[in-house]
Amino acid sequence: MSQFNDLKLDSQLRTALNIPKELMEKSNIKTGYNKEENLWEVIVKYNGDIQNIKNDINIEIEILSSNYAIITLKKEEIFLLTLYREIEYIEQPRNLFIMLDTAITSSCINRVKELPYNLTGENTLVGIIDSGINYTHKDFRNEDGTTRIDCIWDQTIQGNPPKGFKNGTLYTREDINKALLTDNPFEIVPTNDFIGHGTAVAGIACGNGNLSNKKYEGVASKSEMIIVKLGKEGNARTTEIMRAIKFILDRAIELNKPIAINLSFGTNDGSHSGGSLFETYINDMSNIWKTSIVTATGNEGDTSHHYENIIKTGQTIEIEISLDINLSSLYIVLFKNFVDNFNINIVAPNGVETGFINKTTKSSMFNFGNANLYFNLGEPTPYSLEQGIFFEFISNNGSLPSGIWKIVIEGLDIIDGKFNMWLPVTEVSSKNTKFLNPSINTTLTIPSTANNVITVGGYNDLSSAISDFSGRGFTRDNRIKPDLVAPSEDITTASKFLG
Repeated sequence: MSQFNDLKLDSQLRTALNIPKELMEKSNIKTGYNKEENLWEVIVKYNGDIQNIKNDINIEIEILSSNYAIITLKKEEIFLLTLYREIEYIEQPRNLFIMLDTAITSSCINRVKELPYNLTGENTLVGIIDSGINYTHKDFRNEDGTTRIDCIWDQTIQGNPPKGFKNGTLYTREDINKALLTDNPFEIVPTNDFIGHGTAVAGIACGNGNLSNKKYEGVASKSEMIIVKLGKEGNARTTEIMRAIKFILDRAIELNKPIAINLSFGTNDGSHSGGSLFETYINDMSNIWKTSIVTATGNEGDTSHHYENIIKTGQTIEIEISLDINLSSLYIVLFKNFVDNFNINIVAPNGVETGFINKTTKSSMFNFGNANLYFNLGEPTPYSLEQGIFFEFISNNGSLPSGIWKIVIEGLDIIDGKFNMWLPVTEVSSKNTKFLNPSINTTLTIPSTANNVITVGGYNDLSSAISDFSGRGFTRDNRIKPDLVAPSEDITTASKFLG
């Protein structure tokens, strides 16, 4: 234990720990940092008994499974954590964002609802991790007016969390039914879906058509639902989703019913090879019980947020990025084979250059005048031989310089040569921030790149064409994704406004 083990820290976390506290508020990668309490929340992959670490360090440990945990601790304690042999890898949380008249027929759902199959979702559960639900909607109620929702865990309302969790409030079936008998149900059970996305997803997945006399019946119209409402303003941390999956799965086992879990969140922040702790956790949890986890490929297909190329030894490639106005920060991730040796030079619109950044570069920061660049050249992880290189631009005052930025890559010693780069999803960077020579391939968002999820893309069922916005495969490690496509345009479903 003579030195810190930086190999146990992912690239983004190492970058975040180097950003001064006064600039952290502007950073896109402050996810997991609580400024008021000066605490960090991290995901860890571990082996053995890590509760003993609490005897040495004053940290908070939430066990998710026999190999995954969420730990809350101070900045300096993150490095202490790397010294323990029980800790295999530490990952910073990422922010994920929420990405049918004829749809039922086009998906062949009607045929399986009829004899001899007669599949309606009866005696099964659907878990929806999203922006909440309008539980008063008639499509989520039985003929007698009682709810079809088993429970709602609203992580945004503090008060009475589920057993084993520290945040949010749990509303049971009994709570919801009691509220539905009153004139003002939201005074009794105040959880609601203010965005409408979760309600829409629930309507497509398992609405029973009570509000439309069965005209707009969902897929699993007789299933029951477990709802987890995440985050605020349409985004959530990976740690919040991991907690939600554990809660839903534990509840399904308790009820002795099979469960299908829907995830409608996505991010570009990662390798797109399925190797993050977040994704390997999802893989492991999908193997427990009678569980299917379904996630969308996202809406990045036409945003020009992905670039890919192959470089040779001695070759130089210039990549141009158009940066929108009014951005105070921006991150870029680059993934390549670890054996390939690159020189990387970043050129601002005014011509200021970083000079070549490579594996011998000592500093992890460069100043452009009004903006700082923080970067980290990642090391191999226990799960991948890829090298992740992480860049974050943060303005010192006002906005980042808009216009054309250039990333110049020189191939020094190349064995493989393939590399990929991603800008943040549109919700972070806007469609006006883009690569000028993008690739539409590998635009599916994380965690739809995980191995054991059912990954769903979108198409227009009237034209039988892939929707322009739908994220596309392959994954970076050349696995076939998505697994299937479904109608994704002009879909009629439940509204957050109707009861």
